[in-house]
Amino acid sequence: MTPSVDRIRSSAPGRALLTGLLATLFAGYWLALPGAADARAEDPVELSRDGQITDRVGALGDRTDAVEDALDRLYAEQRLQLFVVYVRDFSGRSGQTWSDETANRNGLGQDDVLLSVATHDRQYAYSVDAGSELTDGQLSEVASTAIEPALRENDWAGAAIGAADGYAAVLAGRPVTAPAITPGPADPGTGASGPSSGAGDFILPVVVVGGAGALAAFAYTRRKRRSATRTTPAATGWGRGAEGEDAPVPLEELDARAKQVLVDTDDAVRTSEEELGFATAQFGDEAAKPFTEAVARAKDELTQSFRLRQQLDDAFPEDDATRRRMLEEILTRCAAADEGLDAVSEDFDRLRALERNAPEALAAVETTYATLTGRVSAAEATVAGMRERYGDGAAAPVAGDVEQAKDRLAFAASALDQARPAVDANDHARAAVYIRATEGAVGQAGTLIDSVDRRSAELAEAAGKLPAALTETETDLADAGGLLEGTAAATSTADLRGRIARAEAVLTDVREAMAAGPYDPVDALRRVEEADAALDEALAGAREQEQGGRRARSLLDQAMLTARSAIGAAADYITTNRGAVGAQARTRLAEAQRRWERAGQLADGDAQGALAEAQQADALARQALGLAEQDVRGFQGPQGPGGFGGPGGSRGGGGMGGAVLGGIILGGLFGGGLVRGGMGGGSGEPVGGGRGRSGGFGGGPGSFGGGGTRGRRGGGGRF
Repeated sequence: MTPSVDRIRSSAPGRALLTGLLATLFAGYWLALPGAADARAEDPVELSRDGQITDRVGALGDRTDAVEDALDRLYAEQRLQLFVVYVRDFSGRSGQTWSDETANRNGLGQDDVLLSVATHDRQYAYSVDAGSELTDGQLSEVASTAIEPALRENDWAGAAIGAADGYAAVLAGRPVTAPAITPGPADPGTGASGPSSGAGDFILPVVVVGGAGALAAFAYTRRKRRSATRTTPAATGWGRGAEGEDAPVPLEELDARAKQVLVDTDDAVRTSEEELGFATAQFGDEAAKPFTEAVARAKDELTQSFRLRQQLDDAFPEDDATRRRMLEEILTRCAAADEGLDAVSEDFDRLRALERNAPEALAAVETTYATLTGRVSAAEATVAGMRERYGDGAAAPVAGDVEQAKDRLAFAASALDQARPAVDANDHARAAVYIRATEGAVGQAGTLIDSVDRRSAELAEAAGKLPAALTETETDLADAGGLLEGTAAATSTADLRGRIARAEAVLTDVREAMAAGPYDPVDALRRVEEADAALDEALAGAREQEQGGRRARSLLDQAMLTARSAIGAAADYITTNRGAVGAQARTRLAEAQRRWERAGQLADGDAQGALAEAQQADALARQALGLAEQDVRGFQGPQGPGGFGGPGGSRGGGGMGGAVLGGIILGGLFGGGLVRGGMGGGSGEPVGGGRGRSGGFGGGPGSFGGGGTRGRRGGGGRF
């Protein structure tokens, strides 16, 4: 039967004949239906596995073929897949939420667009990934010119054709043209209710039997032709085989997916925590309590996920079955974290209501901006003072923070320049986007300036502890020397001698550095503490338990300081550069934080165990910082982040490059067209990039929420 259908479709008369047959079949089928109650939409819908059209209400009728041709043209020209779905209603949800959830359920990606139409409720929405090359301005142009006019005239097929042709036009730089209108039924799928009788009982079986073969062959040949060029996410979703059966995902793919999900979830939590800070400051702890609890639960799931990732990355490989189980648990836990944030995101939006409270929110963020701008000079003076007193090496962890803070404030100034006239014009929807971007920028500027003050305090604290640490190490050296003299001749002393030699060398180096001029007291304290801890371990058997515990507590105090300093430096760097930092650096930081907290828990009862945890935390935090810096270097390239600025910074474009690097925006906020450069980072890992939810200006700033509705952009409304 298939060859005959191919011959029919190869000629225009044959194509018309087949179309007429299909139309007769559909007409007979819909006339015989008892009503439209069964056409109510699921929430969310699983898209068709046979192509890019899901028509639950028969809206397209005999024009399905024309729509598919338009979708094929769009893919052929721009490699962009448009999925269209027609349902009766959106099950009580907003069109945007329904569409976003449907897109996420079906695995739509950056090169996919979803157009959803609720024919009975007369609502529509479109949804794209936050990283889509389509800007919100382009999406809005296509909607207003090519989609809404058709929908208002009940031209259901024309809306999809107009969308496909419109997206192809804007991506090619052509103007969007309005489609030719062919009105259809006002509420498809709601034919006459009640039981059929008489001739209808006979006609429907005849029509179905007579046309089923041709319909099946037609659908088969079209699917075969389309599958030769591409597959859709719905057809080959995550973990499914070619025919939809469950199939194990290759471990390499699962591992890459887990890394990317970790980065995305970490970005979601960090962005949510930042916005929560503004809400708490504005409305108080009690009003923010449900969201504080949601963030805490998400952070706990994320911490457990990073713990699993650390185990997978360590020097002890797991077998394939165990590795798969751990990777799947990471995905499950991250999904739980995202869902927990998404569950309260609408309530959070109602609490903040930036669109309604735009004037007040603008005034608040302007005050914060002015305060931070006033602190820049003091931070510059603090860095200069650190360099003069302790040397360039001691100031190195925060040496670039002031310039980065200026960069974020430059972006904030640009956003404020857009927000003020929008508020004055009562365009609060537009103002809200720029206010949120400003909040993200000033939040990071505050983190960067605070890091300068914290580093100065840590250096002063370490300098104060160093003389006592040197004295205690000298005491331990004397004890070790006595132990060495009392050791029997036949007993090996190589290990003890090595520890003594290392401690002596460290003491000599540190004292010489202190005498020579500026030095880094945090690094010096770390070196003395590590050498002394090695001596203390060798002396543990010869000392009284009480004395050994006292020494361990003394060393722990020093180790906690150096670890806290390393963790703070890594956390600030990753937070303010998260648009470029991959999973490996974030994993090391999370493990460092966990071990530091564990050291604090053990401090009272197990000083030796706490000391070991603190030392591990310090080492992991320094690894995290090094890996993060490597990622940022790979992200920047010769032109700086996203093509802005240079190797030393990202001051160009009104701070736009720094905003992308910091994950404040995903791209295109001020007019569209921003392309993220250097993706992948220096370590070849997935990188972050804030969760976009914008009000019509490109990628937009991140917002409170998880990986569901917060990972997509879109629009729509009633028609």
